[in-house]
Amino acid sequence: MDRSLVDKSYTLDKLAVNSIALNVESSKLDVVYNVFIKIIWASFFLFLPVTNFPIFPSSFGGAALVRPLSLYPLILLFILYTLPRLSSRPFPKTFLSLAPFLLVAVVSSLVSFFRGIEPVLGIPVYERVLRTLLTLGIGAAIYFTVSLLPRSKKDLDFSLRWMYAGLAAALLWGSLQALYIIKFNQSWFNLMEHYQQFISTRHLFDNRISGLTYEPNWFAEQLSFLYLPWLLASVFNGKSVFPWRRRWLTVELLLLTWTICLLPFTYSRAGVLNLVMVTVFGWFLYLIQPRKNKAAGGLIVNKSRLKRLRSLIHSFIQTTIIISIIVVPIYLVGTKNPFFARLWGYWESSNPSISGYLSYLGFDARLAFSEAAYNTFDAYPITGVGLGNYVYYFEDMLPYRPLADSPELMNVLTPEAGRVRLITAKNFYLRLLAETGAVGLAAFIAFLVAVFGCALYLFLSPKKGERFWGKAGLCAFFTFLITAFSYDSFAIPNMWVVFGLITSAAWVTNQARNLEH
Repeated sequence: MDRSLVDKSYTLDKLAVNSIALNVESSKLDVVYNVFIKIIWASFFLFLPVTNFPIFPSSFGGAALVRPLSLYPLILLFILYTLPRLSSRPFPKTFLSLAPFLLVAVVSSLVSFFRGIEPVLGIPVYERVLRTLLTLGIGAAIYFTVSLLPRSKKDLDFSLRWMYAGLAAALLWGSLQALYIIKFNQSWFNLMEHYQQFISTRHLFDNRISGLTYEPNWFAEQLSFLYLPWLLASVFNGKSVFPWRRRWLTVELLLLTWTICLLPFTYSRAGVLNLVMVTVFGWFLYLIQPRKNKAAGGLIVNKSRLKRLRSLIHSFIQTTIIISIIVVPIYLVGTKNPFFARLWGYWESSNPSISGYLSYLGFDARLAFSEAAYNTFDAYPITGVGLGNYVYYFEDMLPYRPLADSPELMNVLTPEAGRVRLITAKNFYLRLLAETGAVGLAAFIAFLVAVFGCALYLFLSPKKGERFWGKAGLCAFFTFLITAFSYDSFAIPNMWVVFGLITSAAWVTNQARNLEH
């Protein structure tokens, strides 16, 4: 045989072996990479309940009020996973609906540099704007990352399992705090206070629970907005992301019951209202869930009168039981807190009114913040005053009212020495109007419409598993609409995680349907 042919054959065999070895090595690296991403991914959802982690470098916003522990895994995920996917693979079109709002927010904020705004509490406008834009960027990064992480329904379930693991940790820690609410014990409270300093920068309340968050209101909002919609959809839809179940008894049902019983201990009026409204809304979605008639190919609408009557009676009884399950714990827990009991005590007084009720509940300061935000929008209606700049206009835009009737408002206008916390509108819609104007609000509403479309698309699906994500998405969307009246932060992950999961579920479903066809 020709020597040259032998050499060529040997060379080709050697190249083939090297190629196989490289493929094997590359495959091993891919496995390691995927495992590493899964670990960080799980950590992100597990850490969500911790919103004010004390160990936070100043370069990451260490002086800020909102310090989510989940920011650490988010940074790794965004660099190692999100950025490569955004640059090399198709992404949900919903992303494009957020871009106009981000652009408007940046432009309106940059314009504020030329308005000659004087510092407040020693903080110049450029520092305030840059910090607020950073929080908006973090929020957008959370939304993009959560939307892109799941590639299949198994990945979506994986996200929920670790999110529920974080919820279980928060509920456990909150339950330990509830012990000194039920029967106060100074030693136990001191022990809990000692360990809370490793979780949050704020001290515990001796008459309310804060869970793993900064304060009770944050904990209540977290439970009702971030977790409750998925739990309700799981229970009402009969879906569980865990292999363990005993007929109708699931992990989600246990977590839901635990959440409903614990949330009233926050004594958050907005949180309890959200709990009641989202549960009723979730039950309403269950009652109107679309079911296909195989013969006619449409929704089932023809029933005998007797069957329809039985169905109505059955639904009424179930609804009464569900409302009782929610209201009874709220009432029993509320009797231990006179201020919280005002929710129902006011209506026993003579000449009750809505304005009097709000004042009785201590909403005077909130109303003043809202009026000042609206007046700011009225003065700068197109693009607003720039993100974070509401505080610089607050005092001038505040409507006239006696300060003696509102101690909270007096504390804001005459802060204590060393107090550097800046005020906000405490209303997400009015904050957008004041700081980004009508253009910014319209752009954000367009984004909300796109997210709502994703949830509706899933809800109308003929498949039960996809309808679960639709029901959860609609519940979460509804909760956002009412929760946004009492918070205004871009930095708290709740909103971005919820919208990201809705977008991701719709994207995964759409991709799967395209493959089927």
